[in-house]
Amino acid sequence: MRISAEELLTAVLDPESFVSWDSPPVDVGPGAKYAEDLAKAREKSGVDESVVTGVGTVRGRRVAVIACEFSFLAGSIGVAAAERIVTAVERATAEQLPLLASPTSGGTRMQEGTVAFVQMVKIAAAVAVHKAAHLPYLVYLRNPTTGGVFASWGSLGHITVAEPGALVGFLGPRVYESLYGEKFPDGIQTSENLYRNGVIDGVVPVDRLRLLVNRALCVLTDPPAPAATDPIPSPEIPDVPAWQSVMLSRRADRPGIRQLLRHAATEQVPLSGTGQGETDKTILLSLARFRGFPCILLGQDRSGQSALTTMGPAALREARRGMKLAEELQLPLVLVIDTLGASLSKEAEERGLAPEIARCIADLVTLKTPTVSVLLGQGTGGGALALLPADRVLAAQNGWLAPLPPEGASAIVHRDISHAPEMAAAQGIRSLDLLRDGVIDAIIPETPDAADEPVEFSKRVGAAIAHELFVLAEESDIDRQSSRIARYRNLGVPQ
Repeated sequence: MRISAEELLTAVLDPESFVSWDSPPVDVGPGAKYAEDLAKAREKSGVDESVVTGVGTVRGRRVAVIACEFSFLAGSIGVAAAERIVTAVERATAEQLPLLASPTSGGTRMQEGTVAFVQMVKIAAAVAVHKAAHLPYLVYLRNPTTGGVFASWGSLGHITVAEPGALVGFLGPRVYESLYGEKFPDGIQTSENLYRNGVIDGVVPVDRLRLLVNRALCVLTDPPAPAATDPIPSPEIPDVPAWQSVMLSRRADRPGIRQLLRHAATEQVPLSGTGQGETDKTILLSLARFRGFPCILLGQDRSGQSALTTMGPAALREARRGMKLAEELQLPLVLVIDTLGASLSKEAEERGLAPEIARCIADLVTLKTPTVSVLLGQGTGGGALALLPADRVLAAQNGWLAPLPPEGASAIVHRDISHAPEMAAAQGIRSLDLLRDGVIDAIIPETPDAADEPVEFSKRVGAAIAHELFVLAEESDIDRQSSRIARYRNLGVPQ
């Protein structure tokens, strides 16, 4: 059983809200046999081409929709279908509408040959223009989606999810078997496998798609609706040894980014992977709202880390995907630092860990959208620095930032790790020292330790994020960006 275009529209859109944008397909001058194929396809499918376009609403929000119909010549895309798609994308762009595309297709229409094959370029170009206008592009891959459709407009979504059990891949298995004389390996071209490997963001049944689209649009299109955003409370922060903060930050029950989302975010849509075949469970990426302020949230996930599982290059590439999403969608970016360090391994070196840290820093310090960074717990090394340079930097009371864990610094200076507490004190790593030195802007209190009040602490962090987003929204882009550059240009330099 395959989901038809009509079934998709019924599942996602408000009842009776769909209005077709389709005009009669352009005449491609088919020969007699192809004309016969087209006539049979129209009779079988009940539609006049392999794609249906139009506009509807999702809980009252207008959304442009493009949906393939597989029963029309296997959803193949020729000149007429491509023209219909591009016209719809261009109209969505002109009307400033978010766009939901749902391909299901065997790829290029073979009856039209190379000219049909090249149509994928103009479709991809139209989607690129839509995204350049800072408009959301959501993709739902249905069974099957293969060939040039998957390799063009099916893979350009800001958010991409797929139908459970769907065949999704570049080269169709029947073509592979015909070309190479053997079956394509089982379990590779499935939506579940692509999700596990960071190619798509999730696997969603069609009856849950409306909920996902609604949540995504809530973050991506609804204007900020802030509640009262009070400044961070500023009780006197106790002058405790830095080593005490280090020890408290390492408590297994200390709340992290997942608790922040659970207790402080009003909406969330989890994303996954780089979109390029990499995923790393030490980082979390999500759309979210904090007290009515929409944002892209990315941060290090303490629940996915251990002494043997530390952040690698894929985590940083996923972070850079979050930065690009924030810029394309013109949303603030919120970053959470909570890492015991970047990976020290042959694989990390060969896959470009250090260059990815450098690119993260460069991308973040020059990002065009507002940025807030939160030092939630441990902040060790380049992995922490990669998410630091924001417009506003907050730190939990027991958060800390250091070039190495204190034990590592002790090993370098004293050739043992027993001097770690002394090194922690000497290097100025605790929140009070970071505030004094201008590395952070404010301290989020713990009363007395986040692990003892996980819900209230997480809500306090969420409120602090919302307040900073409110303040940053009042600044012009030019002033905000120039202030960020000046901040890091002058950091540590006597004034």
